[in-house]
Amino acid sequence: MLRGCSFQLIAPKEAELLINTPLRPTLPASDLERAKRWYSEKLGLEPKTEDFRGVQYEVGGHDFMVYPSQFAGTNQATAAGFEVDDFDDVIETLRGRGVNFEDVDLGDMGKTVDGVIAMPDGSAKAAWLKDSEGNILAISGTG
Repeated sequence: MLRGCSFQLIAPKEAELLINTPLRPTLPASDLERAKRWYSEKLGLEPKTEDFRGVQYEVGGHDFMVYPSQFAGTNQATAAGFEVDDFDDVIETLRGRGVNFEDVDLGDMGKTVDGVIAMPDGSAKAAWLKDSEGNILAISGTG
């Protein structure tokens, strides 16, 4: 028995409070208009809705929001990712739109070559890019 500690069991209903609630990524933008142009010109996305909170986009049946924040671009980890069916075509199209991919070194797992990392058997690939606000986005999928 631990002294000075008390434990409370969480009832199953309370434990499931958020389990059926959609999780929506939110990406900060220091310049919302610039971010909207980037998402339109580079990724081909148009806002679903826009209000005082920011701009909502829909991708693959799921929403994400880009919102105004002075802290845009300060996260040094992947903020959101897109899983695509035809990785090579998507990467080629994005390069054609002027998207630059990051060089990433994952240590023992390998490093990117020309912005892309692949499993040895080619079964899966990934690439990372930054949006206009410095947020790191991932693209992953199969060839």
